[in-house]
Amino acid sequence: MTKDANAREEHRLKMKELAKNDGPWIDAEGNAIRRNAKYYPERLENDETRAELLARSKGLLMMSPDKWTETQKERAEILFREFPNIKTAFSLTHSLRMIFSQRCTKEQGAESLHSWYTKVGEFGNKAFNDIAAAMYDREDEILNYFVNRSTNASAESLNAKIKQFRSLLRGILDKKFFLFRLTKIYA
Repeated sequence: MTKDANAREEHRLKMKELAKNDGPWIDAEGNAIRRNAKYYPERLENDETRAELLARSKGLLMMSPDKWTETQKERAEILFREFPNIKTAFSLTHSLRMIFSQRCTKEQGAESLHSWYTKVGEFGNKAFNDIAAAMYDREDEILNYFVNRSTNASAESLNAKIKQFRSLLRGILDKKFFLFRLTKIYA
């Protein structure tokens, strides 16, 4: 259970115990407690609950730390303090992003990837381990990116256009005519 869930459960049990014993409906400071007292979650120093912190941190986790605003930097500091595993996961993700943003040779890229695999193994998260294993299996193809920094994105884009064109025609009866039209439009 999370910290918030534990506090909420404690509040529920306290209210149930008071109702069962029929009081006293007074807290430790001597203030009256309503029988249907609402639970108020703990607020962090930026006036967010832990759930709000997680929900509002999604955007900052998707970008590089050098692009964060001051508010995002403050939120990230609190997030990483409250959830250390998220900090490690973000660090691994960011380091992989940086491997592919640097200009290096295929050998240097392989060395960086192997270092990343080691960090992933130390973290021990199943999702990261699965990603690292898939990358390791296709490492030769992945490392070709470092040869001239090209991807197959243009081929994938053309393939998507061809599929869309074919779906607009609702099938192909004359293959030669289809290829003729395709070359006239996309060549």
